[in-house]
Amino acid sequence: MICLICNEAETLEGRTSVVLERDEVALTFHNVPARICPHCGEAYADEAVTANLLWQAESLALAGAKFETLEYTSIETQPTSPPERNLHWQK
Repeated sequence: MICLICNEAETLEGRTSVVLERDEVALTFHNVPARICPHCGEAYADEAVTANLLWQAESLALAGAKFETLEYTSIETQPTSPPERNLHWQK
């Protein structure tokens, strides 16, 4: 896909870091699979990866996490049922 931000380059498969924040919780996930623009660096995670990140973030918040730096874990290793609450996260 052509980058939606700069319209200059085709995105490439790669890995990125994602920071999610809500209230007093800040979570950083490293090695998140994404399509990355080689021109401007904008990263695009697909729907499944995004849903998994939000699931992991909600699970960690419910467990009391405040500030965490984690390696991304793929969907195959996560339970199928979502956490109890579904609150809004900011990227």
